[in-house]
Amino acid sequence: MGMIYTVLAFVLALGPLIVLHELGHYAVARMCNVKVLRFSVGMGRVVWSRRFGPDQTEWAISLLPLGGYVKMLDSRDPETAPKDESELHREFTRQNVWRRIAIVAAGPLANFLVAIVLMAALFMHGVEEPSARLRAAPHGTAAQLAGVRGGDTVVTVNGNPVASWSELRWQLVHATVDKGDARLELRAQGGGSYHAVIPAASIARLDAEGDVMKALGLDLWRARARIEKVMPGGAGERAGLQPGDLIVRADGKPVVDGLAFTDMMRASASRTVALEVERGGRIVPVTVTPELDKASGRGVAKVLLSQPVEMTTVSSGPVDAVIKGALRTWETSAMTLKMIGRMITGEASWKNVTGPITIADYAGQTARVGLATYLQFIAFISISLGVMNLLPIPVLDGGHLLYYSLEVLTGRPLPARVGEFAQRFGVGLLFMLMALAVFNDLVRLL
Repeated sequence: MGMIYTVLAFVLALGPLIVLHELGHYAVARMCNVKVLRFSVGMGRVVWSRRFGPDQTEWAISLLPLGGYVKMLDSRDPETAPKDESELHREFTRQNVWRRIAIVAAGPLANFLVAIVLMAALFMHGVEEPSARLRAAPHGTAAQLAGVRGGDTVVTVNGNPVASWSELRWQLVHATVDKGDARLELRAQGGGSYHAVIPAASIARLDAEGDVMKALGLDLWRARARIEKVMPGGAGERAGLQPGDLIVRADGKPVVDGLAFTDMMRASASRTVALEVERGGRIVPVTVTPELDKASGRGVAKVLLSQPVEMTTVSSGPVDAVIKGALRTWETSAMTLKMIGRMITGEASWKNVTGPITIADYAGQTARVGLATYLQFIAFISISLGVMNLLPIPVLDGGHLLYYSLEVLTGRPLPARVGEFAQRFGVGLLFMLMALAVFNDLVRLL
C-alpha cells in the first residue's frame, strides 16, 4: 500500500504540471494563430486520442509517461508540413521570431505561474510551521561566537523578514551560496532586540547541500521535557513516570529541554539513569533504565513528550500573498540556477541531480505530512520544471530560445545543418543527465 500511495502522489504531482506546461505552449500558439495538430500527454506511440475544436486538434495520451508535447504545423517535418497553401500563414516557422519566442517560453512560464498561485494560496490560507526561536547554540559554534542566545527569536536575516524556521533556513542557505555575512536581528525573550553577525569566513566553509543550520550551531527551541504520555510496557512505565511529570535533572545534571532528555535516553541503553521529576509541586526521584532498540542501537524510554517546539502560523493578505509567492518563486529559481552553476564549476557534487525515484519518494513523504506540505512540494517541482526547461540545451525550450535569440541578434535563422547537429548533441546530453539522475536515485535507494 505504501508503494501505491507513493506512486499516486508522484503521478498527481507531476502529471498536472506537465499538462499545464504543454497548455502554456498550446494557448499561446492559438493566440498567435498557429495551427496545433496534436496535444499529447506522454511520449512515444499514441494509445488513445480524440479530436476537438475548429482545427480538429488531436488530444492524445501516449505510451511513455515522460513529459508531453504540442505538435504544430511545421514545414521542417514532412509529417506536419502544410498540405494546403491556404494554411501556410499558420505554419510555425513562418511566424516572426518574437511570436516563436512567446510560444516556446509559454511552457516554462506556465510552470512559474502555477508555483506562484500555489504559494500565494498557501500564504493566504496560513501555514503552521516551527517558529524561528532558537535553542542555545553549542559552545564554539559560529552562532554562539556571534552572540546568539538560546530562547531568542530571529526576525530578520540580512534585512529580509523571517517569520518561521523554514524562512530562516532559506535565508541562511542564500547567504551560504552567496558566501557573504549573515546579519541576524533577534528579539530577546525578555524584551528588546539585538544583532548578531555570522561572518562570511564562517559561512564560506559551509556546504549549501548539507545541514547548514546544524553546521552553524542553530537549532529549534524546545520546551522543557514534560511527559505527555507513558507507553504501556515500556521502561518509563516500569520506572513510575506519569503524564505531567517535568524532568528537571538526570544523573544530577539539569535537563534543559525535551531534546536533551531524548538524547540522554538514547545514549543510556540498558543503563540506569537517576531522574529528578517535578510532580505536583514537589521533586520526586525516579530511576529509569532505557531499553536497547536493536534496530538503531539506541536506548528508548517509551514516553511521549508534550509539544516539543514553538509553532507559528504564517499567513498574508491576497496582495502580499501573491507578492510573497512571486518572490519565493524567483528566489527558488535563482537558487536552482546557482546550484547548477556550482555543479558545472565543480563546487557542488553531481550527486545532487535527482530523478523520478527520488521525486516520487519525496512526493509520498510530503503527501503523508499533509496537504499544505504536499502543495509546497508541487510548487517546488513546478519551479524546477520551469528552470530545467529554460536551460540552453537543444531539444529543450531553452535550446530553442537560444536559437531564436541568435536570430534576433544576427537577423537570420540558424542554418538547418547546425540545428540538426545541435539537436543530436542535445538528445545525447539529455540522456546522459537522465542516466545520472537514475543512477543517483538507485544509489540513494540502496
